[in-house]
Amino acid sequence: MARRPLPRILSSGSAQIARSREIARTAADSATDVLHPLITVTRGLRKLAATARAKWAATPKERRGPTLLLVAACVLVVALMPYGPLLALVTLMGAAAWKGRERPVVKTGPDDAEIARLKGLYEALVPYFSVPEDPSPLFSHGGDWSGAFGEFSFDDDGRLTRLRIAYPPYFTDGEPAARARIEQLLHAKSGRGREYRFDWDEEGNRLVMSVLPALPTTIAAQRFVTVPGETVLGFTDADAVQRTVPVVAADGTEDAPAVVWRTGPRSTEPHLLVVGQPGSGTTSLLRSIALQALPHGDVLIVEGAGTGEYACLTGRDGVLAVECGLAGSLASLEWAAHETERRLIAANRARQAGHPAPEDTRRPLWILLDRPSVLGHLAAADGRPDPQELLQVPLRHGRAAHVNVVVAEQSDSTDSLGEAVRTHTRARIVLGPTGPEQIAAVLGAAPHTTPTPDVPPGRGYARLGSGPVLRIQVPATPDPYDDGTSEAQRKAVLDLLPERSTAAVTQTLPAGAPEPAPAPRTEAEPATAPLVRHDPGPAPLHAPVPAEG
Repeated sequence: MARRPLPRILSSGSAQIARSREIARTAADSATDVLHPLITVTRGLRKLAATARAKWAATPKERRGPTLLLVAACVLVVALMPYGPLLALVTLMGAAAWKGRERPVVKTGPDDAEIARLKGLYEALVPYFSVPEDPSPLFSHGGDWSGAFGEFSFDDDGRLTRLRIAYPPYFTDGEPAARARIEQLLHAKSGRGREYRFDWDEEGNRLVMSVLPALPTTIAAQRFVTVPGETVLGFTDADAVQRTVPVVAADGTEDAPAVVWRTGPRSTEPHLLVVGQPGSGTTSLLRSIALQALPHGDVLIVEGAGTGEYACLTGRDGVLAVECGLAGSLASLEWAAHETERRLIAANRARQAGHPAPEDTRRPLWILLDRPSVLGHLAAADGRPDPQELLQVPLRHGRAAHVNVVVAEQSDSTDSLGEAVRTHTRARIVLGPTGPEQIAAVLGAAPHTTPTPDVPPGRGYARLGSGPVLRIQVPATPDPYDDGTSEAQRKAVLDLLPERSTAAVTQTLPAGAPEPAPAPRTEAEPATAPLVRHDPGPAPLHAPVPAEG
């Protein structure tokens, strides 16, 4: 049997009903907007009436009579005052409008999604924080999570940003392996891609997990406010150090918490080791150290990779040499060893004679060695000694001679570092994406945070001597001759470079060109530089090379 078509009024009825509902909804919204003040006042009057009713119900019976008499007297006084009823009505409407205003809803507890996340985290911790012998376990399957989690907070995405956990006293929180298992579990369950800090309170059996904000990367190379003997390695968390340094960032001038490395005869960590992957910012850190050391000392740079990353420092005042080849590097490091011995002998003779140490022995000498493993391979192939062997004297006796050694090496070549470098470099930095095991192997202690797989250049961890492991962000100090450097950072580095020295200009003269006349010497200036007078080995680093012929 064929179906008969519906009547027209029935087929178009649904569209008319929907249109009618839309019109009614629009009219209701318009009426609500127009009548909003009246609705607010009405709501306030209702709340005031409820408050008055509650007050009257709470008043004892023996005090209700005097209360009514007092209210009647007040009403009579207001009625007899000029414009009293009008003022009373305006006051009542104002109080009702204030009482009936819409207030934002204050969140007093976790929502369903957050409760589910906390329950899941609680259940995941049960195998680690419970034993079958416990008569009243704090962690049990299907137990109450509120007794173990005392404080928690979430971000806008519903992920944990802070959590305080109470664990049973029998948990072995003194074992690093047990603590590492808990930290790894919390890191995985709370969300990867963020850096967490774990603060263990062994006495109170409490663990606080918090999400750390990213360190700023807008601080570039500049003249930091420090005294001679202090070097700003980078910047860290505000609660990790007690000193701040005024810096100029992208947002203006601010006080940033700095990781300050102190060198000199009283320093317990006069030498630094920097380890990182390619592109992690190790060369940028060495350039930053060199720029900070030049106003108060001399710098000797040995670049094993030979990529010309330190070409901007060649021939500058205070830069003794920038060596890239094997022969020049060995000669420079051999001179540095002799210079260290000379300083020790001169200072010892001065003390025996009752005089202060000579001025040329108190001027800091910085030896910056980048990628020594490359030079070691070249020296082994050529049958020459490893350049690291020439660093034994500066490393062992450099503190007393005002000689500071900074060694930078890639993380995959740390096995080639010599025993002297491993023993005497008590200040260490790890840059780039690195696992906790590798960080602990370099720094001697594991960090209290979870390293993230993706970090910007110059981001890592630092430890000075036996101090705590700190997060660090190295100030951006790129090569100003690199085409990929921004104009602002290029100008910042160029402004910090010293002027070109006269010796460097003389070295660049072509063969056969006449040498410039020497500048007049004052009485305070020695006839021969200390580097030349006491150097029994190679020629002076800045002496002019005579032309052949």
